[in-house]
Amino acid sequence: MQTPADLIVILATGGTIAGTSRSATDGVGYTAAQLRVEDLLAAIPGLAHRRLEAHQLAQLDSKDMDFATWQRLATAVQAQLDRPAVGGVVITHGTDTLEETAYFLHRVLAPIKPVVLTAAMRPATALAADGPQNLLDAVQVASAPGAAGVVVAFAGRVHDATQVRKTHSYRVDAFESTDGALVARVEEGSVRLLGRWPQGDALGLARIARPVQDWPRVDIVMNHAGQDGRIVHALLSAGVDGIVAAGTGNGTLSVALDAALREAEARSVRVLRSTRCDAGPVMALPGLLPSAGALSPLKARIELILSLLAA
Repeated sequence: MQTPADLIVILATGGTIAGTSRSATDGVGYTAAQLRVEDLLAAIPGLAHRRLEAHQLAQLDSKDMDFATWQRLATAVQAQLDRPAVGGVVITHGTDTLEETAYFLHRVLAPIKPVVLTAAMRPATALAADGPQNLLDAVQVASAPGAAGVVVAFAGRVHDATQVRKTHSYRVDAFESTDGALVARVEEGSVRLLGRWPQGDALGLARIARPVQDWPRVDIVMNHAGQDGRIVHALLSAGVDGIVAAGTGNGTLSVALDAALREAEARSVRVLRSTRCDAGPVMALPGLLPSAGALSPLKARIELILSLLAA
């Protein structure tokens, strides 16, 4: 029996899940963002009985994701969540920047209804395409009783937007929750909750209303053997507003990079110190540059952008 809020809205942005290849056995030499959302849904018989609404919001390879699309997507998601009939939103996306989009939406919207991002590692024309199952699972997650917040449904697992990272270049289970805390698993159409649905305080759409050409510039600099800090000086010359340092280990920085970043701070450039490690927080210790906590460099960059937008 359908309820007043059982409508799931699907917002499509392109990606490999909508990609095509000349050969069904070619899982690498494909072109992303070729099929429209209606084509994706038609390939999944299990969704035929569901109450769905689909919109093609963008059509791009997610390596080319940009602020304008983020701004448009956040606005569209909020508009759908505000509709009483809508129980949840599913977003089809490319895998390359999926974790960034998920975190951005989590921080801006922190929805009490579920917003589920999904994607694929193989194009829709592949012999064993993973997109149809992932999209079916995402709809199941968006319809699950009590579901809330921004999550990623991929390869049968449900990840919190704050933890999820792409950790493999081609496997169909390419995403991991960095500290192993999965939100749920999707098993034969049922969602088994393992943890808590994400919660947070919404920054709100007003935070990102500024024209995107006026958004602050924040770049990521990595510490590595031989890092002499010259890249920081180049960024200062380019007019950077913020820098995230992807440090080694517990956010450690070479002497030269640390000195360059402190010079940047002295010039009113915001600096955060993260780690290039796959998991684990950076400790906030006296005398060191500010810590990004457990955020990856990519998510620390988003956090810094959103902070600077408030200024």
